[in-house]
Amino acid sequence: MKLTKVGVLSAGKVFGFLYGLLGLIFGGFASLFSLLAATSDTGAAGLLFGAGAIFLLPILYGIFGFISGVIIAALYNLTANFTGGIEIEVS
Repeated sequence: MKLTKVGVLSAGKVFGFLYGLLGLIFGGFASLFSLLAATSDTGAAGLLFGAGAIFLLPILYGIFGFISGVIIAALYNLTANFTGGIEIEVS
């Protein structure tokens, strides 16, 4: 069995969701580190950045993940026409 075509929007949705989860994880770490930094010199600016990271990073990562998933799937579909696709075994 050969994988010769990938659904472009389907790949975009999967990439967007996965990258959104990564953004949530990275946003959590950024929030934690800015909370630790807020106890020293930066004060409220560190807290504001930390709260923003929890909301902004998952959204941005999700958008960029969707866009990159669409581009990668479209490029795969183009190259699979020339190379014959990827051979897979499903059991």
